[in-house]
Amino acid sequence: MSPVAPAPVRRQIGTTGIGVFPYGIDGSVFGWTAGFEAAIDVLDEFHGAGGTLISTADHYAGGRSEVMIGAWLARQPARERLVLATKIGRHPDTPGLSARNIRAAVDNSLERLRTGYLDLLSFDGDHPETPLEESLTAVADLMASGKVRHLAVSDFSGARLIEARAVAGSLGLPFPEAVFAEYNLMERRRYESEIAPISHAQQLGVLAKLPLASGYLRGDFRSRDDLPSSPMFAAALRYVGRRGNKVLDTLETISHEVGENIGRVAIAWVLSKPGVAAAVVRAKDGPALLDLMPAAELQLTRHQLALLDRVTA
Repeated sequence: MSPVAPAPVRRQIGTTGIGVFPYGIDGSVFGWTAGFEAAIDVLDEFHGAGGTLISTADHYAGGRSEVMIGAWLARQPARERLVLATKIGRHPDTPGLSARNIRAAVDNSLERLRTGYLDLLSFDGDHPETPLEESLTAVADLMASGKVRHLAVSDFSGARLIEARAVAGSLGLPFPEAVFAEYNLMERRRYESEIAPISHAQQLGVLAKLPLASGYLRGDFRSRDDLPSSPMFAAALRYVGRRGNKVLDTLETISHEVGENIGRVAIAWVLSKPGVAAAVVRAKDGPALLDLMPAAELQLTRHQLALLDRVTA
């Protein structure tokens, strides 16, 4: 009798009812560091390895990221097994979060992505020129039409997130159920002090952006002479220095203990935090992306987690 294969790892995104493999793909590389064929290959490999969450934005590479993902998605026989998230608010053709631009942005994204609905629609940054009531009402209409399943926000302040939830609650409108937030060993303070308490109190799902600090936590940048392969990873250079070296040294110590590379250890630390549903990883190519996927199942000890907490406090 053949052994029963273990069930794939899944985590729930807040109260959405959506379960995802806790390692997502960041589509910002498509159309910039990855061309069409490379994007198709990466998505094939990612999905074949169990990945389900694909995150992009309508302005990435001027929309080309969504076009590439859409070309791949059109070939998939089971769209419902994938979790597709896109952000709106920064495309030059539909800037901001007015009702008119939200509706147009979603329709444009659906056309580029070649799908009938978005699992997660995210407001990309705060746009205070438009009342939240107007933006949330537009989302309610999109949900009623079946074009959007759930609402998320990205790069919102804690105060703005609380306001969005309050406005939605008072008017019976859709409220954010998930948060995209930068979170990694090098960037902890804002998330842990401002976003995490609200996410916990309101049971929001957290999708951690840049869990490798723009590639720094892979160990690719030990000095300022280590130039990034793309401007997309240039932000990693700001971590080069004494503090960054201490973090890398601690990651290396733990990596030897667990038999995994330091990038996997860094992502495992992010995934150990309460409420984090997935780490959304930006990688320079397919091998780099797939090399990190085992982090989704890596369990660090309390002592190892405490070491990383202390060295990055």
